[in-house]
Amino acid sequence: MTKVDAAQAVAQPAWRGAFGRLWSAAVLSSFGDALRTAALPLLAASLTDDPLLIASVTACGYLPWIVFGLLGGAVADRVDQRRAMGAVDAVRALLVGAFAVAVALGHASIGLLIALAFALTTLQTLFDNAATALLPALVDREALGSANTRLMTGQRVAGGLVGAPVVPVLIAAGAAVPFAADAVTFLLAAVLVASLRTAAPPRPPRPAGSTLRREIAEGLRVLRRDRALRALCTATALCNVGMGALIATLVVLVTGRLHTGPGGYAAATTAYTVGSLAGGAVNRPLVARLGRTRAVLLAGLTQIAALLVIGTVRDLAALVAAMAVFGLMGMVWNVNTTTLMQQRSPEGLLGRVSAAFRTLAVAGAPLGALLGGAVAAAWGPNTPALLAAAFFVLSVCALTPVRAQPEVGTGEGEVTSHQSTG
Repeated sequence: MTKVDAAQAVAQPAWRGAFGRLWSAAVLSSFGDALRTAALPLLAASLTDDPLLIASVTACGYLPWIVFGLLGGAVADRVDQRRAMGAVDAVRALLVGAFAVAVALGHASIGLLIALAFALTTLQTLFDNAATALLPALVDREALGSANTRLMTGQRVAGGLVGAPVVPVLIAAGAAVPFAADAVTFLLAAVLVASLRTAAPPRPPRPAGSTLRREIAEGLRVLRRDRALRALCTATALCNVGMGALIATLVVLVTGRLHTGPGGYAAATTAYTVGSLAGGAVNRPLVARLGRTRAVLLAGLTQIAALLVIGTVRDLAALVAAMAVFGLMGMVWNVNTTTLMQQRSPEGLLGRVSAAFRTLAVAGAPLGALLGGAVAAAWGPNTPALLAAAFFVLSVCALTPVRAQPEVGTGEGEVTSHQSTG
């Protein structure tokens, strides 16, 4: 296994122009998303004390990736990605705004929360695949790693460090306030995306008689033929089973087992964000020293240890520290799997390859959310974290074939044939 070369390690995207606008839109939208995603479980917990019902809200937020993820990728490769992203954000603004009105009028219910989570993620399947496919058109290919790091770090700052801690304050002003703020951020992000003037990524002409079904199958074939990315996808899917179990029940663990209330929940999510920011800072030197594949392996091993701490301690400070470590290595994992996928995908197929990777990887999350709710109800609120640790062990085992492959990514040992990304 080889290290990345020096040019890749130092390449940086320009802040001015298209990338800066895309970054601003992503960060602004993440701030609003953090308000909504932190407020939803708290709102659900105020409507019911059944852990399985609370977890169902999270599960339905993942389910559309299984149902529509591949379709979203195929559509993203066909349409003007900038316009698609702007339209999706405008529709999401309307949906969240209407939900805020319903909450303000006292019409919130678990069923309505589930419907909102499902609808927003359905739209996200198109938005995320379009954004992934558009990014290589905005920055040099050598700067993709740095661009992904900046995007994900900025999103963590806005979403966790800034957004999540203010949720209790906004909820104190009214249960509908976080959702109304989220609607505003969607509108502003739509305006920023619509202002992009960069030429659309190149696309090879579609063969005569090409259908969405055939194009989706082509993206799956590209992913299947690359042994390294196939192993990474499997490992990420197993991680997401564990992540689904942890995320869906974290509010129950912190407020129920540790009895710390919304403030403790905000502290835990903020620690995850702070750790993610540290992960964004250490990722580049870590990759330069170890290579992307070994960095992913190290991330998985470290997260197993963090999950064991989360599932066994009864002290908020220790849990917060473990969440910070978990977030740090989660950023390392996410940046490198996304960059590997972008670098190895053929032009014109990135939306479909991204969709195949995301759909297969995210498929485990709703299962994990339901499993987490079930084991929390049966054996206590700490057991989902231990369940997550077990799935992360399986994930690290799934990475074994990758270690025998040449280093994935640009640099020495790069596989450039494009036989074939938390």
